Amino acid sequence: MAVMGELQGKTALVTGGTSGIGLAVARRFAAEGAHVIVTGRNREKLEAVAAELGDAATTVAADVSSPDELDALFAVVAERGDGLDVVFANAGGGEFAALEDISWAHFTDTFESNVGGTVFTVQKALPYLHSGSSVILTGSNIDVKGSPSFSVYAASKAAIRSFARSWAAELVGRGIRVNAIAPGPIATPGLSALATPEQAEALLDGLAAGVPMKRLGAPAEIAEAVLYLASDRSSYVTGSELYIDGGASQI
Repeated sequence: MAVMGELQGKTALVTGGTSGIGLAVARRFAAEGAHVIVTGRNREKLEAVAAELGDAATTVAADVSSPDELDALFAVVAERGDGLDVVFANAGGGEFAALEDISWAHFTDTFESNVGGTVFTVQKALPYLHSGSSVILTGSNIDVKGSPSFSVYAASKAAIRSFARSWAAELVGRGIRVNAIAPGPIATPGLSALATPEQAEALLDGLAAGVPMKRLGAPAEIAEAVLYLASDRSSYVTGSELYIDGGASQI
């Protein structure tokens, strides 16, 4: 008898799904039987995702900070006609900037991507979400920590935590659960890109040293936690924030 995956027959949207955590989650969802709609800004990387996941994926080039591109994304969702069972609002990023160096462009870019992109991705998903759906937001353990030169990014992730609580309260009547994940330092291309190639190794070593487990997390480890929140195993979980950080914010 065939073994059914945890997301068999479901449709999941993964934003920022061409590398790092997003790609790991898209792979995990597909392995569990979901059809995964994957977005990203890099068309070459999207083509690679499409080639890897085959019929299990639909790829859409979209920048979540662009209203027009979000409209195009959800036109694809509407055209497929299956609605959505899972939304993993993951797209976003950040850059270091000390307080005296923060510019309007740095602030605006971070909040438009991390905050605005999340707000309007979830808003536009609402008409397509079935009862029993799961919405998962990518936050960060930095939302409860002080980190020099990373204050704008941290503030954007604190907003994500607040959204998870408020939207969980708003959508519980529809049977939709909303939760956030709070990863610590994870070995992704995005993390390495925070430093120059010459400084990247020192940055990663320093971050790992600050984790009680003395290592960086792997994207696949985050994907397992996201799968839990996406699946019926977490049917009594909403409004929560799941820390996946090797104890960095708890110990």
